[in-house]
Amino acid sequence: QVQLVESGGGLVQPGGSLRLACAASGSISNINTMGWYRQAPEYPREFVAVITGDSRANYGESVEGRFTISRDTGKKMLYLQMNSLNSNDTAVYYCNAGGQWIIPGPYWGQGTQVTVSS
Repeated sequence: QVQLVESGGGLVQPGGSLRLACAASGSISNINTMGWYRQAPEYPREFVAVITGDSRANYGESVEGRFTISRDTGKKMLYLQMNSLNSNDTAVYYCNAGGQWIIPGPYWGQGTQVTVSS
């Protein structure tokens, strides 16, 4: 089993930045791919970014060039640096582990709310 706990969400003005973190615990040594997904009210869950154990990364079209995913394997942490935020980025952001590239795996965190508003 793998447990994931997100943090770092909050209220930010348009154009601002936030850094999300995800702390992993449990049987994390067998996990290669980790990623971030988000869900806005009345919308399906959306792929944001993914990173593999050898640091290959991929991004959703709407965040490419603004968001950066990274991981610290030793500290069992996953990060998402979000820059140039706009109202369309408002959503609950979820950490995910155990997926196949952009296909999410079975492990999810509880989510952290990001609200972009003036």
